[in-house]
Amino acid sequence: MRIGLNAISFVPGRMGGMETYLRNLLQMLQCQESDHQYTVFCDQRYSAELPISHARFSIRHLNYARPSLNWWLRGVGRTLFKTDLLKQQMKGLGVDLIHHPFTVLTPLGTGIPAVLTFWDMQHEFFPEFFDQLELLRRKRNYRASAEEAVRIIVSAGFTRDCLVERYGISSEKIQVIHTGYAPQYRMIDDQGSLQQIRQKYRLDRPFMYYPAATWPHKNHLNLLKALKILTERHGFDGELLLTGIVMQSQEAIVSDIQRLGLGNQVKLLGYLPANDLPLLYNLARLLVFPSLFEGFGIPLVEAMACGCPIICAESSSLPEVAGDAGVLFNPRDPEELAGKIWQLWHNDAGLQAMAERGIQRAKLFTWEETARKTVQVYEAAGRLLR
Repeated sequence: MRIGLNAISFVPGRMGGMETYLRNLLQMLQCQESDHQYTVFCDQRYSAELPISHARFSIRHLNYARPSLNWWLRGVGRTLFKTDLLKQQMKGLGVDLIHHPFTVLTPLGTGIPAVLTFWDMQHEFFPEFFDQLELLRRKRNYRASAEEAVRIIVSAGFTRDCLVERYGISSEKIQVIHTGYAPQYRMIDDQGSLQQIRQKYRLDRPFMYYPAATWPHKNHLNLLKALKILTERHGFDGELLLTGIVMQSQEAIVSDIQRLGLGNQVKLLGYLPANDLPLLYNLARLLVFPSLFEGFGIPLVEAMACGCPIICAESSSLPEVAGDAGVLFNPRDPEELAGKIWQLWHNDAGLQAMAERGIQRAKLFTWEETARKTVQVYEAAGRLLR
């Protein structure tokens, strides 16, 4: 079968977990034994970022990633003339099936049978986090993409249930395939490397870690409120390390840190090199994850694999990922979060037990398994087309 992978909208450093998914899926697909031929469609500016080495895999440039002249012209064509330049170009791609990994079919209506990885429908639960233009885009494309796809991959049962309940999608065409973690996420004994990271980021005190882009749903403010409670009520002397892509809540978070008087206890470092992250998980006393909504929650698995205990919100897919390895809390309640952090912070035996459970649980989530099951979805979709 000739399979296309649609990475036309891939922009490295701006996509969070979806970028992690594409990179690792593409790498592991090349390790699967099959006769399928794969073509990755992407913008020429970013094709060198994609790990292609196998003879059955090739790259074809479709330069429509944002921002670009083609992207702008496509928008003008769709708005003024109801014509999609990309759709016309994709009709001659010569593939039997195309996998769209970023929640929407880009574009809709090509006539090419589609497998869709659908991440989440956060806008259905938290419309207040989106401007009107983004809400319109999601309402126009999300349900239509799920309906047009012949098979849908989701990373959690929570998202499958959302598709069934909110969009009326048949559960028979939805496959839950958990995402995984890369091999570099592991217990690290190299004290020299760990010390270098301590010095690089001036990590002089024990710290809790939250790696998340500064989107509104990541719920940084309630985490900062919990830190304020810990400081005033318990004399907490640790630090909070925040990393991730700078997004629309960045200024508000900076303001909240100053308003709450937490400037000496919070390090807001932004987007860091990927190679530093496993070392940070190893150094952290715990991972705290207060997000209000997640399609999966890759940092939970990465932390567990590194032996970092996790405390996470009891929301969306997160309890499904954490299982018995994590401590859950109400993400709307800073008091509860502060209390649970304090209970764990000085409990060495409890943290060690959590770390051990996490290491075992992380073994359930591998990119090899993700790729193997994804190929099965391609083949199931192919049988529908005969």
